Amino acid sequence: MNANNLLELTLRDILNVINPSRDDWSIRFRIIEELRDVIQSIESLRVLDVRVQQLRDRCMQVKIDFEIGRLQAEAKELVAVAGAELHSDLCNRDTATTRTTLVREWESQNCATVEPYGSFVSNLFTRWGDLDISIEIANGSYISIPGKKLKQSLLRDVQRALRRRGRFHNLLLVANARVPVLKFQTNWLNLSCDVSINNLIGQMKSKMLFWINEIDGRFRDMVLLVKEWAKAHDINDSTSGTLNSYSLSLLIIFHLQTCVPAILPPLKEIYPGNMIHDLTGVRAVAEKHIEEVCAVNINRFRAQRSRVINRSSVSQLFLSFLAKYSDISLTASEQGISPHSGRWEDIEGNMTWLPRTYALFVEDPFEQPVNTARSVSSRQLTNISETFRRTHNMLISANQTQTSIIATLVREEVSRSLARALQVSNPNVPVGDSFRTRLQVNSVAHSPAQVQHQFQNLRTERHPNNVTTNRPLPAAHDMRMNGHPNNVTPIRPLQAVHSQGQQIWRPRSDS
Repeated sequence: MNANNLLELTLRDILNVINPSRDDWSIRFRIIEELRDVIQSIESLRVLDVRVQQLRDRCMQVKIDFEIGRLQAEAKELVAVAGAELHSDLCNRDTATTRTTLVREWESQNCATVEPYGSFVSNLFTRWGDLDISIEIANGSYISIPGKKLKQSLLRDVQRALRRRGRFHNLLLVANARVPVLKFQTNWLNLSCDVSINNLIGQMKSKMLFWINEIDGRFRDMVLLVKEWAKAHDINDSTSGTLNSYSLSLLIIFHLQTCVPAILPPLKEIYPGNMIHDLTGVRAVAEKHIEEVCAVNINRFRAQRSRVINRSSVSQLFLSFLAKYSDISLTASEQGISPHSGRWEDIEGNMTWLPRTYALFVEDPFEQPVNTARSVSSRQLTNISETFRRTHNMLISANQTQTSIIATLVREEVSRSLARALQVSNPNVPVGDSFRTRLQVNSVAHSPAQVQHQFQNLRTERHPNNVTTNRPLPAAHDMRMNGHPNNVTPIRPLQAVHSQGQQIWRPRSDS
């Protein structure tokens, strides 16, 4: 077996081990449900205060023949609490029953919700991956941006509630981070969780990564492999001055944009604007706009007949990824990485990146000009670059073995999982086949279409005018525990189709 085939088989074996199993999905759903129960018990997250309750009681007693003028006065009073979107409804409805219904509708729209995001939503998590949660403090149907002090206060309340529940440990509030976050671990499997408040930006970035995976599945394989490799070499920890997982994902995107022929387009061709600037106003409208723009542009890119298809294997892409960034400590002094434009950008000529105060610049394509690698230190950048170079040299050496490859690419616990799989397999079967036979039964590698179908089953979302529709995208909002990826059957690739002037995502027909 030549070196390239050996590396390819080994990478596939590693993917079989690190891909989440059915139990891994179930555990994360259980945690989400547990957190929902906890959130409902926290007084500070209940939006109904005394004034609203008094208004609610008053509405119950209003007579059917209530004068229109007095009703409008009541509407103005309620608007101060409930939000402007109810004003027109209240002014046009003159029955006690209708007014009570409106208040109840407002209450349901303003309850705190638990919404996952991050690698769980983007389908880029491994069996040992963290779970990111956003507690959404609603503002009717409008996007709400609480202040940092309020977020810190609410997270302290959540911390106390989780401590009382007794099923979580190592609770740590990182209050002064750019985005305040509460970190903890579950008592079952020690799964790490990060909780933030109203992190809609994080949710939308997760969806973006999911949609990118719809373009080419090799992106997901690369993300899982690179994150495991980076953890094995201690370069995937922003608190220690190395790369966070989001930055690693962007480095992979950039590699797939700049390889020849390119696999991914510049992300400005998927969403040309600055997404953070467009997340304003009515949430359903803002999200729908972003979805539709991405749907049209992704399908346009995939339909380009003139595009040259890159046939590289995962092992070839992994090797070229390591080679590309092996001298990043030298390149970073003059150039930054821009997945938005899909090219290296001169730092000196980019006014949005000045003054230059970072060792490495990896621009967030959805929140420009934020640097996702701002935590990387100069000392660690040298270490990161050396790790890329050293791993690349080892993998292209002539005397490599599967044992040496595994030791280079994964942590000890993953290596032990591979070894256990080998022990229960036929020792006479080649290692690659042995792992594959054993592991494919227990691993669940969901395609983007499968995960999209799962979230479609789990979530319905409120739209303007109280119309409830299913969103066939990896939505995290208001997720219901009605289904489970175990039972998902593959569906066809997605396409944007027109319905009364609007693009929506639906399964592509066979025709």
